[in-house]
Amino acid sequence: MSRASLGVWIAVINVAIVVLVVGGISISAIDSLRDLADQQGKSRVQLAGAMAREDMRRFVEDALTEARSIAERQTLQRLMGDRNQALIEPFLRRSCTSETIAACAIFDGPKLLVKAGVELPWDEIATSASEQGERFMAVPIASPHALLGASAPLGDNDSRRLYVIRQLDDRMSALLSERVGLQVRLINYRHFIEDGKVDEFTRLHSAGLSDGRSAVMRIDEPDVYAASFPVFASTGEAIALLEARLPTRELDAAAGTLIKRLLTTAIVLAALAVLAGILLGQQVTGPVATLTEAAERLGQGDFSTSIPVGGTKEVGKLARTMEDMRNNLVELTDTLRRSEIEAKAVLSGIVEGVYAVDRSRVIRYLNPQAARLLGVEPEEAIGRFCGDVLKPCLENGQRPCETRCPILQARTEGDAQATEHLQLPGGNVRTAVIASAAPVDEWQVQVIRDETELEGVRRARDSVLANISHEFRTPLAAQLASIELLREGLETMPIEEQKHLVFSLERGTLRLTRLIDNLLESVRIESGQLGIRHQSVALDELIEDADALIGALLLQRRQTLTVDIPESLPRIDGDGPRLTQVFVNLLANASKFAPEGSEIRVGAKEEADKVVFWVEDEGPGVPEIDAGSIFERFHRGPEEEPEPGGLGLGLWIVKSIIDRHGGTITARRTAENKTRFEVALPLVVATL
Repeated sequence: MSRASLGVWIAVINVAIVVLVVGGISISAIDSLRDLADQQGKSRVQLAGAMAREDMRRFVEDALTEARSIAERQTLQRLMGDRNQALIEPFLRRSCTSETIAACAIFDGPKLLVKAGVELPWDEIATSASEQGERFMAVPIASPHALLGASAPLGDNDSRRLYVIRQLDDRMSALLSERVGLQVRLINYRHFIEDGKVDEFTRLHSAGLSDGRSAVMRIDEPDVYAASFPVFASTGEAIALLEARLPTRELDAAAGTLIKRLLTTAIVLAALAVLAGILLGQQVTGPVATLTEAAERLGQGDFSTSIPVGGTKEVGKLARTMEDMRNNLVELTDTLRRSEIEAKAVLSGIVEGVYAVDRSRVIRYLNPQAARLLGVEPEEAIGRFCGDVLKPCLENGQRPCETRCPILQARTEGDAQATEHLQLPGGNVRTAVIASAAPVDEWQVQVIRDETELEGVRRARDSVLANISHEFRTPLAAQLASIELLREGLETMPIEEQKHLVFSLERGTLRLTRLIDNLLESVRIESGQLGIRHQSVALDELIEDADALIGALLLQRRQTLTVDIPESLPRIDGDGPRLTQVFVNLLANASKFAPEGSEIRVGAKEEADKVVFWVEDEGPGVPEIDAGSIFERFHRGPEEEPEPGGLGLGLWIVKSIIDRHGGTITARRTAENKTRFEVALPLVVATL
């Protein structure tokens, strides 16, 4: 805490603010003035260059006008008709000599007839004129200056033309400077290229040539604003560089005067502002000190002392606000105490568990229901990481806290919910749904609901649906095969075969009716609520019933069922419909994996106190046959399974029925490279 008084701080802050504001405004204004002067200088010199280049274009038009005017004179045409060169040259000298015209010449085709004025490379000029037309510009090698001019035909003979030439020399530069009001220079482009000198003006002209239109910059030495405008012929050939200059001293002097006035004004205003701030600060500090003492008592919990009201309007309003705050704190404290009692009562009375964590997911509150669900004491859980208390089961070797924590999801999405399997003390695993809310004041509340029993109900429901889906598939497939055979043979099939197919459909329908009852009973058996029925059953009758159910399916795949059961084979004690279901599933599985037109064999034998029967096919088998995984629930064959789409329940149901009969089932490859499912059943089944 600073030991300086409020008055000192107000004065220091006021001085700092004034210095910063005035200094910032002054610096910004000075920079703006300089930028404005710089922009104005560049704009003026660029405008002057553009005007000078436009004047040059007008000079070309003027040259064309003068060429046409001279060419149309009757005297010149008469002299050309007389072919008296001695008289034509003086006429041209008098007619073409002016302020800007440097020379004239008359050509008859490519031949120079007569010339007047300064010596020029007329052959190069004629070549440029033939490329560009009646208006042209040229930069001859033999001429120190770039040229512009025009040509006009003499009379009706277009081969005879009068050429008027103007030089881009110092006289032209002086004329342009007078017109635009700034110094203008005309530079021969060829000399510019051949001159090896490099300076700031060289960079300026290079920038103008790169842009193709113009370039402008301030050049410190000789301290001028300069603009460069390249001059191009109509063919795109660079002819000359037009340079305009403006001394910077004119603009810098005006800007310097404005800056001095600005700084003087800023210093005076800053001094006045500092003095006013000190005087006003003294008026504020007195009442504020009184409020400070009252606030200290209020912060120490002394709500009994009233807040004194006085000072300026704002300070008085602050005092009244603090007094209202004191009264509100008294009421709020009582309300919070009552709310705390009510919240504890609500959290203790609800069924679900509730716990709260901080930003680090450390538990800060745990209601009794959550403590009972997790098997911990609230005092033990508070202060620990929530994942260490809930102990969710690993998923792919990682805790859900690291991959899909609902607490972290709620911080970005507003709310989140996740189903977790919690490892409770003692080894019990409970299924819980955890709903997380968004953080409030660094705390985040979660509601945990135990759904272990509900999860068991869901599993039972899924089991029933899965069994129904699978067990209806095989009989329906057989019935569909019978219907297809019956439909295809309505006109040609003997009546006996049609009766056989209709009888098969009838048996299949009855079988589906029994399957519904059997599936419901299988769920009860799985839950341990119902045992199997005991009756004397003959294996050959079970095989006949199974063949009647799926015989049409075997017929459709042209498969042969061979049964080899000894007549002396004893009857067994078991549940007939369920054992029929075993044969149906094994035969259907063999039919699906065996090739079309192959043989499926069913055999049986007696061994000691049990009966062993098997179903054998010529299919390729499955890779997991030795490991026994094919009997697991929902197990599916590899991708090369000939008829995909099953739920992986057939062999699991077979094993479940055999287990409840006290028997065993195995699968293996025989020496003949065939797939065999072998079942061993005791002659007497124990009561379950």
